[in-house]
Amino acid sequence: MRLNTKVRTPQGFTHEGAVAAPMNAEQALRRSVMSCLLWENEFYEDGQEISERICKLAGTVAIDKLAGLAIDARERGNLRHVPLLLLSALAKRGAGNKVVADTIARVIQRADELSELLAVHAKANGVTPDKIKPKLSAQMKKGLARAFTKFDEYQLAKYDRDGAVRLRDALFLVHAKPKDDAQAALWKRLVANELTVPDTWEVGLSGGADKKETFERLLREGKLGYLALLRNLRNMLEAGCDETLVRDAIVARKGGAQRVLPFRYVAAARAAPQFEPAIDQALSEAIAEMPVLSGKTVVLVDVSGSMSDPLSSKSDLRRVDAAAALASIINGDLRVLVFANNVTELAPRRGIAGVDNIVRHLGGGTHLGAAVAHVNGLKKIDRLIVITDEQSHDLVPDPTVERAYMINVASARHGVGYGRWVHIDGFSENVLRFIQEHEGNDR
Repeated sequence: MRLNTKVRTPQGFTHEGAVAAPMNAEQALRRSVMSCLLWENEFYEDGQEISERICKLAGTVAIDKLAGLAIDARERGNLRHVPLLLLSALAKRGAGNKVVADTIARVIQRADELSELLAVHAKANGVTPDKIKPKLSAQMKKGLARAFTKFDEYQLAKYDRDGAVRLRDALFLVHAKPKDDAQAALWKRLVANELTVPDTWEVGLSGGADKKETFERLLREGKLGYLALLRNLRNMLEAGCDETLVRDAIVARKGGAQRVLPFRYVAAARAAPQFEPAIDQALSEAIAEMPVLSGKTVVLVDVSGSMSDPLSSKSDLRRVDAAAALASIINGDLRVLVFANNVTELAPRRGIAGVDNIVRHLGGGTHLGAAVAHVNGLKKIDRLIVITDEQSHDLVPDPTVERAYMINVASARHGVGYGRWVHIDGFSENVLRFIQEHEGNDR
């Protein structure tokens, strides 16, 4: 038996059968992470399978790359739970490396993520949350302790929820040191369960307050976050809230609007159609703030059957909604094409109209190769942006246009958009900002 033989990497294939592009571990980890809603099933793979792959790959990439991806997933992808899984993996790998504490302190941006990270770390280590203490490294404790000092009384009270790990439990586990006497007093109130009750819509309604009065007061006082506003539009209609007040708040885009993913506007418009003009105006103003791409751009959107997959078990939004929302906010001279079994060119509409125009074509196979070949035959194109789950049925040719981007909006193991493609993962509007930054750096 010969031992001196060349090691061959097994050929990968998409779930639809096309030859997949080779990837390194960092690329494979990024594509699994940046579109992942943790432990949620996707069209081709279940959530547990995806999370196990993430943990396995996280054990193979360089520590600094793993830390950078956790930061990217939280700050650029606007994801909340999968960055915590990466932090857990980082803590297991990092031991005495101070990058662990630095990354944890940076990635945790909401008070509930303190306790949620402990719960995620317990699950990743195969223990119940009450048995997590021996699994906490010194660097993980330091990072959590530093993160604790970020939050004021309102934030701690808002997110001190019942669960296997309460915020007071997290405080005891990590031995955080307060910045000053005021924070020390605050933490004593947290431990004693004596925090001032926060003035939020959840607290008001759970306490039996009138819905109409609660929502209207919070809107007038600017105390309702933008995501909470979009998610509660139907509730406000049913409660009989002042519609002018609600419309003004939608258009104003205050209270963290920059962290609202594009598809949230789509969900809001479907939940409360009579507010769609205001929602579309808000989305249009958000588009106006996006960087303008130079030259002629062709955006090619996957509307195959797999794109009908819900984003989560609690959502009626689908991958195609996320893809269409991205396509509808591209700022510049645009041609819009959709593909499944065939390629169809659509009017280049933006905002809600652009989303509706794309999603009505949903259904069919994933003939991405034929779609790219079609675009390769077009003239006077400066840029091609493909938005897809990459599970092509046919072989995907290299693009002929110099600037070619493959935006992946799913977490499937294999993909096709590497090599000549600039590959981008995720459905945050920051994937489009990356294109502008990438081209600016090339000049």
